[in-house]
Amino acid sequence: MRTQVAIIGAGPAGMFLAHMLHQAGVEAIVLERRTRAYVEGRVRAGVLERGTAALLARLGIDARMNAEGIVHGGVNLGYDGAVFRIDMQTLTGGDTVMVYGQQEVMRDLFDAAEARGVPVTFEAEDVALHGIDSDRPHVTYRHGGEARRLDCDLVVGCDGQHGVCRAAIPAGAQEMFERVYPFGWLGILADVPPVAEELIYANHAHGFALASMRSHTRSRYYLQCSLDERIEDWPDERFWDELAVRLGPEAAASLTRGPSFEKSIAPLRSSVVEPMRHHRLFLAGDAAHIVPPTGAKGMNLAVSDVAILGPAIEAFCRHGRSEGIDTYSARALARVWKAERFSWWFTSLMHRFPDMRPFDRRMQVAELAYIRHSVAAQTALAENYVGLPIEA
Repeated sequence: MRTQVAIIGAGPAGMFLAHMLHQAGVEAIVLERRTRAYVEGRVRAGVLERGTAALLARLGIDARMNAEGIVHGGVNLGYDGAVFRIDMQTLTGGDTVMVYGQQEVMRDLFDAAEARGVPVTFEAEDVALHGIDSDRPHVTYRHGGEARRLDCDLVVGCDGQHGVCRAAIPAGAQEMFERVYPFGWLGILADVPPVAEELIYANHAHGFALASMRSHTRSRYYLQCSLDERIEDWPDERFWDELAVRLGPEAAASLTRGPSFEKSIAPLRSSVVEPMRHHRLFLAGDAAHIVPPTGAKGMNLAVSDVAILGPAIEAFCRHGRSEGIDTYSARALARVWKAERFSWWFTSLMHRFPDMRPFDRRMQVAELAYIRHSVAAQTALAENYVGLPIEA
């Protein structure tokens, strides 16, 4: 079997790219080792930057997002029990974000792929890359018990940090930059109305808290926790009590409690690999970088990668022009590092670190107070939160 582009991984990066190439008339096949239900069911991000929402619209896959998503023109920060709002829409000249869960985005991408005939092979086992240093790469895999081979011109690795694509790059051909944070996030989903109309990021002496939502009737809440915590140690009653403390009395007064139906602990880390290309292999999304969830950049960064890569592949496959693919890594990394910086800064500002001294805590509070009363500081935060421009 032959195609122009083999896409490994059917997460956000892989599926957005598949739709972009299909729209551009470039042949591509997506290989995914998991089932559709597994990929679609992963609980992930819920805030779409302006660029991500715009790309869904350009692909004609935005109908359900427009009907069910929640437009946010602002975001709230809390400290010392008080909450203040940053008017992102005014500060950025009209930009907003869309609250629409990654699970819903994946469902829309998969449904559209089926309707449009975008080929996706789920449960592709033993995927291996060959000849990525040559101009005739190919991919081998097993599907339905049969060995298969896919010849292609380019391979795009969208299969995450532990996938086969990053591992296929020879040692010494890439450099990794990484920071592992000494805490995690304990998150729950509950079918209760959100505590506020817009997200609240709270800095408290006990640790960070985030109040977010998936809809007007489903809430997503997080608490900073140590890495040795166990979910069993956090029954719902304890979670709600601690959340109320960290959000402060003003927000807690509007908190609706209820049974959680999903509860998990996620570690936080930042990592970037450079370059994001090795000859005919290109990395996108989590295969190339990880961000802590504080700035809501994970899925959005994956989308910005392929928003840059898609036109470059089209130019190469349809017109024989290689400038776009030759400069992809540098252009993508320029935006990746800006998003990493924002996520690192926001994480450092809002969390309590194990080695934090009273001076460090006072500096956090001072910076939050400065942001509260500075239009310039709020503008910088707003510009980063809604998403910096994508230089395609």
